[in-house]
Amino acid sequence: MKTTAKVMFASLLLSGAAVHAQQIKRTPIPNSNFPISVAVTVPAKAETIYFSGVLPDVADAAAPKGTPAAYGSTETQTASVLRKLQAALAAEGLTFGDVVSLRVFLVGDPKLDNKLDFNGLNTAFGQFFGTAAQPAKPARTALQVAALPLPGALVEIDLVAARVKP
Repeated sequence: MKTTAKVMFASLLLSGAAVHAQQIKRTPIPNSNFPISVAVTVPAKAETIYFSGVLPDVADAAAPKGTPAAYGSTETQTASVLRKLQAALAAEGLTFGDVVSLRVFLVGDPKLDNKLDFNGLNTAFGQFFGTAAQPAKPARTALQVAALPLPGALVEIDLVAARVKP
């Protein structure tokens, strides 16, 4: 094969890979930098991977067991949960760029009169999504629940990721 033909063939292969990587369509929130999408469209050829809900790790072993103080603020707990999900994604050969949807379950913070700490959630969330290093923005639902299965936990997150098949 001539050198020019090899270069053209390699370009076609690379452009084909880029097309596959771009098949997941993310519709941004108009006029917003908020790190979520209004909608995410996954192509028919994609494989979807569902991840179970993840709870935070203990942040302060000296705090009373089973209390929010042991796990930290909503921001601290969200970051903990997202780091655990990042590891679970990596074990499947995926990254946060492959995430198409998340559900966030929040318990009201006793320090905030049992209201959910949406700002704390978003501060941690913005460190993982919609950044220069990881610009993909998933669809997301966040809702307040009465309790989670782990006493003291304020945050649980599950997610769906997609892998586009060639």
